[in-house]
Amino acid sequence: MSVHADAGRRRIEELLQEQEERVFKRWLEIAGASASAQVDRAGLTGQLREIYQALRQSFSDSDDLSDLRGLLAELSRTRARQGFTPTETAVVVFGLKEALYETIEDDGGVEAARGFIWFSRIIDDLGLFTIETYSATREKIIADQAEQLLELSTPVVKLWEGIVAVPLVGTLDSARTQVVMEKLLQTLVDTGSEHAVIDITGVPAVDTEVAQHLLKTVVAARLMGAECVISGIRPQIAHTIVTLGIEFGDIVTKATLADALAHTLRASGVQFVKGKQARIAVRTVED
Repeated sequence: MSVHADAGRRRIEELLQEQEERVFKRWLEIAGASASAQVDRAGLTGQLREIYQALRQSFSDSDDLSDLRGLLAELSRTRARQGFTPTETAVVVFGLKEALYETIEDDGGVEAARGFIWFSRIIDDLGLFTIETYSATREKIIADQAEQLLELSTPVVKLWEGIVAVPLVGTLDSARTQVVMEKLLQTLVDTGSEHAVIDITGVPAVDTEVAQHLLKTVVAARLMGAECVISGIRPQIAHTIVTLGIEFGDIVTKATLADALAHTLRASGVQFVKGKQARIAVRTVED
C-alpha cells in the first residue's frame, strides 16, 4: 500500500471511531428506511451495532474479516427466511458507505477522500458476499418447498386391507417419479400390502417419458412383492399410447379407479354378492 493510501486508510479508521455515533445513527436511518414494516427496529439496531464493531475490529486484526462475514452470513440467512427482499438485505451493508461519505464530505480532507476509495472496495465485497449468501439461502428454501409440494401432491392412500392407491395429479417427471416410488414402496412395507393402484386420471398427458416413469414404479413395486394396476386410462390417453407404440406388457390397466379397485379386490380374494334389495355385500373367499 502506498504512503497516500495508507494515510487514507488511517483517516477512515479515525473517522469510524471519532464519529461513530453520527455514522452509526445515519446508517441505521438508511437501513431502516429501506426495510419493510416487519423489521424489528430494536433487533436491527443490535445487528448493525455488532456489525459496526466487527468491521472496526477487523481493521485492527490485519483485515481479518472472518467474524464480520459470519455476522453478515447469519443476517442474510435470517432475512431470506423472513421474506425480506434482496434490496432490503443489501442496503444493510451498502448503506454504510453513504453514511460514512456524508461525514467525509464535512471532513473535507484529501486523506479521507482517498481512504473512502479503499473503504468502498471493502464494503462492495462484503455487499456481494451478503447477496450471494442471501441467494443461496433462498434457493435452498425454494428447493425445500418444492420437495414438500411433491410429497403433498403424491399421497399414498389405503383403499382396502392389502390394497393401496397413488392418485396422481399433474405432470409426472423424473423428480416426482422418484418421490412416488419411494412413498409407494415405503407404504407397501409399512402396511404389508400386496396390491397397488396407480391412478393417472389427473395426469393431463402420457408420453413416452411418462410411460417409462410409470413402468419403473411398477417394476419397483413388483420387486417388493406387490402387483400394480394402472387406472385412469381415458380415451385420449389410450389413443396417444397406441400412436406412440408404448407397450405396458402384462401390466393391468383400467379405465377408472373403481374398475381398478374391483380388479384388485377380486385378485386379493374378495367377492361381490348382490343382495335381495340390490345392496352389495362383500365376503372374503376362504381357502
